[in-house]
Amino acid sequence: MDIDIIGEQTNPMLHRTDVRFQIVHEDASPSRLSVRDSLAAKLNKDSDEVVVHELDTKFGMRKTVGYAKVYDSPEDASEIEQAYMLDRNKIGAEAEADAEDAEAEAEEA
Repeated sequence: MDIDIIGEQTNPMLHRTDVRFQIVHEDASPSRLSVRDSLAAKLNKDSDEVVVHELDTKFGMRKTVGYAKVYDSPEDASEIEQAYMLDRNKIGAEAEADAEDAEAEAEEA
C-alpha cells in the first residue's frame, strides 16, 4: 500500500491538520484502521492522533482517495471529534476497556 499526500491544510484553532491523500493498493480496498496506521507512520504521528473520515475507491480501480484529520494530541481528537467517528477509528477504545476492567475489579472487591 503506497500513500501519497495530495494536500494539507493547517487548522490551528482546532489543533489539527486536514490531510487529503491517495492510496495505490494491489489487493482489495484497505481497511480504515490499516490506512490510519499507515498514514500515522508516514506523518510521524501516533495512530490515536489520526482520524480517517473518508475513503473512496472507484469501482474496478486500485486507487483510493481519502480525507483525514491529524491532531496534535489524542486528547484534542477526543475533545473535538464526534463519538461515532472515534468508534470507527478505534480511538479511546483501549482506555474505555481499561476503565471497564477497573470498575469490574472494584465491584468484585
